[in-house]
Amino acid sequence: MICYQLCCANGHTFEGWYRDSTAFARLKQENLLSCAICGTAKVEQALMAPAIVKGRSHPKQMEPSKPEAMPQQPEAPPAPQQSEPVVPDNLISALRQIRAAVEENCENVGSNFADEALRIHHGEAPERSIYGDMTASEREMLEDEGVDVLPLPWVRKTDS
Repeated sequence: MICYQLCCANGHTFEGWYRDSTAFARLKQENLLSCAICGTAKVEQALMAPAIVKGRSHPKQMEPSKPEAMPQQPEAPPAPQQSEPVVPDNLISALRQIRAAVEENCENVGSNFADEALRIHHGEAPERSIYGDMTASEREMLEDEGVDVLPLPWVRKTDS
């Protein structure tokens, strides 16, 4: 199961629980989502901080960081339809901060992610926070084994 923080066009925020990210995407594409408060069908996924699981043997206590105030920007007229979505600068900045936190606190195991996550889950490797790449079939295998994983959008460090 995966929990998403959602918000509607009227500003209501609420949680939605889905089997997986694919189920959420399918429901959104078929316009089957609605606000739990007002019922509007204009529902979007809100920006959320990821939960990165630390090893159980020596959990590192981290104080929650206070969200930084985002400057209000004047409302711009709607942009013409484009083939690729435009991602706001503040979202890119937040994703870069997430990437930096992951790189600082987790071990990059590259394409061995699924194998290493399974070894950690079975107690065959030391518990630690890891990140890397996996295929859709590897992700499905990990879910079947009961291994919690959190896919993250991996943005470039800079635009240069």
